[in-house]
Amino acid sequence: MKGHDGGSARERGGFDEVDTARATVGEDGTLTSWNEGARRLLGYRPAEVVGRPAAELLADPGRTWAAEAHHARTRLTRWHGTVPLRHRDGHEVPVPLLAHRRRPEGDWLLVSAVPRAERPPDSWNDALMRWAYTQSPCPMAIYDTDLRLRTVNAQMADVIGLPEAEIRGLRLSEVGGRLRSERLEAVMHQVLTTGEPREVETYPRTGGEGEEHAWSARFAPLTASDGQVYAVCMAAHDITDQYLARQRLLLLSTAGDRIGSTLDIDRTAQELADVCVPRLGDYVSIDLLDRLTRDEELPSGPLSGPVVLRRAAQQSVFGGCPESVVPLGRVDSYPEISPMVECLVAERPLIYAATDPAIVKWGALKPARARTIRRFGVHSIMSVPIRARGTTLGVAVFARHHTPEPFTHDDVVLAEEITTRAAVCVDNARRFTRERDTALALQRSLLPRTLPQPPAVEVASRYLPAGPYAGAGGDWFDVIPLSGARVALVVGDVVGHGIQASATMGRLRTAVRTLADVDLPPDELLTHLDDLVIHLAAETGAEEATGDVGATCLYAVYDPVSHHCSLAAAGHPAPALARPDGDVEFLPVPTGPPLGVGGLPFETMETELPEDAVLALYTNGLMGEWDRDVDEGRLLLAGALAHPGRSLDRTCDSVLRTLLPGEGALDDVALLLARTRTLGAAHVATWDVPADPAWVARSRRNVTERLTEWGLAEAVFTTELVVSELITNAIRHAVPPIQLRLIHDHSLICEVSDSSSTAPHMRRARTFDEGGRGLLLVARLSQRWGSRQTAEGKTIWSEQTLPVGLPAGLSAGLPDLG
Repeated sequence: MKGHDGGSARERGGFDEVDTARATVGEDGTLTSWNEGARRLLGYRPAEVVGRPAAELLADPGRTWAAEAHHARTRLTRWHGTVPLRHRDGHEVPVPLLAHRRRPEGDWLLVSAVPRAERPPDSWNDALMRWAYTQSPCPMAIYDTDLRLRTVNAQMADVIGLPEAEIRGLRLSEVGGRLRSERLEAVMHQVLTTGEPREVETYPRTGGEGEEHAWSARFAPLTASDGQVYAVCMAAHDITDQYLARQRLLLLSTAGDRIGSTLDIDRTAQELADVCVPRLGDYVSIDLLDRLTRDEELPSGPLSGPVVLRRAAQQSVFGGCPESVVPLGRVDSYPEISPMVECLVAERPLIYAATDPAIVKWGALKPARARTIRRFGVHSIMSVPIRARGTTLGVAVFARHHTPEPFTHDDVVLAEEITTRAAVCVDNARRFTRERDTALALQRSLLPRTLPQPPAVEVASRYLPAGPYAGAGGDWFDVIPLSGARVALVVGDVVGHGIQASATMGRLRTAVRTLADVDLPPDELLTHLDDLVIHLAAETGAEEATGDVGATCLYAVYDPVSHHCSLAAAGHPAPALARPDGDVEFLPVPTGPPLGVGGLPFETMETELPEDAVLALYTNGLMGEWDRDVDEGRLLLAGALAHPGRSLDRTCDSVLRTLLPGEGALDDVALLLARTRTLGAAHVATWDVPADPAWVARSRRNVTERLTEWGLAEAVFTTELVVSELITNAIRHAVPPIQLRLIHDHSLICEVSDSSSTAPHMRRARTFDEGGRGLLLVARLSQRWGSRQTAEGKTIWSEQTLPVGLPAGLSAGLPDLG
């Protein structure tokens, strides 16, 4: 550039040496260098000043300047001010000085502009100012106090798309395009009123631009010497790159917050689609591998050939996603020429224009897809593979039709980053779902698939797994038929969740069934179960356990003949009893310690249940929310049970809807309902038997008469043999009193009770033994048989199916036991 005197700066020796005085001062205050500009300013040659104290150049080397110099050397990294220096010829020169410390504890660089001998005329300065305004790379405009345009520079005219002559005198809202902003005019009015500058960011498409740009508009008041504001200057700065970078960071932040809120695969995919519309694409579809939801291994490398994908999620700027050709949830096979498969094969994102031959060929395979592309004006398509931990999970497809700009490389980077984050969430959901399904399958396999329907009660049950975050639990229930037409009802809850809890539940359920077959009273059964849990905890070990092994359990035995129910609880919620008249009460079962504590006793409660009463056994997960009061939960449960005429299945559903109205339970839930039945005198016959062998024949006759009355003549022969053997053994080996009882319901039950606590043992008799075949005969003639301890002694029982006939050849050669 030419200077005012017609010569260039380089021709005069360069800026540093001629136009700038420069010197360096060491830490001790000694001058260490002196350039040509410094010589021109003060007249000293370098040899005359280098090595001398810098303070000698001061016009007034008094205490004031010494103190400031010392302060600058010790405290500051930069100093500026006007310093009076002494010229070589002796006159004083006020020098505007700027000092920099070049490094910590180092020397100082002192610089000052050397005044030129010639001064440009005022017209020259005025020309510079006009050139600075009209040729400034920053778009600028000036508005008067009426907010009307007075002048714009060339850059602003290009931005607006109109020459200055055609818009001079117009207001901003009248110029046209998207710059007609009442907001900007309001800001200018504030600047005129307050005299304070303002800055506003806006994102319009102006008349002279083909694309939208982000602008930072700076409004400054133009004030005269009297302080009055006469105009407003607007300077605009294009911040599109910064704006788009902020938008990308904001979208990434939003994706991190919104994607992966649950461990559900499809919901995670939908969150990915929701985040990307409309800020990245006008339509987004998420297709996952069909085998993703099945228990199959996923490919680790690139795919090839047609790929079967399932539409997991989609989103659009239009409601209902009318651009979609594949319905949500549909499984479709995509050919190799489709953008989905091409990006999966390439293992990288790909961008297509709607006119690309690959898109045209792909659309030709399905005319509905080609029609959709033309109908909505889809012009740009981007496909991004969804991969996590080296495994291909699916593909995300982005399309633009409402947004005029095609996808760019920056969009690819952004989409890849968001998709990668979502892929990790999808993979986590897949792994969790697989583990949870495995635990649930194990748990369901350990629960009874179908409940027995014993004559004593009518039963119905429900099991509800916990929500997706909790995993499989350890709740269980069971219905166990017992001897004498009795039935055992049990509900339990193992501490914790997961496969360990399910496995522990299975072991406890098996143990309860085994102990129930021994006909132990409820309190004794819980004592044995408590010992088992303690042993399980010891076997698990601290290094394998995720928590203490413990459980709660409620065990009840109901006798339809006596209408009595025996209950014992180990840290379990009390059962509810809905009486036939609609009243509901919670039985005051003594709550013992949870299983696994050890050393503390359990107590049994005895109560009488009326016919058609409903006994509700449940786990604590039924009470739902953790903040729900126990009394509130009981009131809700009582209200759901207080419907005497309703079926048990409908009552189960009503209980779950009432206490768990949301999407699911916080903990898994086991619910068991039992409606009591009774066996009246017409179905039961009881005789007292003296300890006299002659009463064996009398007992057979009594049995024959009663079976004939019941219409069970076909069962007389077998029952006589069983009764003869049991009565004979009681007379020979037991202690009176002896009692014989027949129970007729779905089967025929024969019971002989005595006061001895010695249990019988079946043995195989040798060839010449006269005894030892009785219990073997009873076992052959009965469907099942056994003994149980009672408060007075024991009871030997035998159960036969109806009708009963002797197996072929069994009646031949039987001795007369009378």
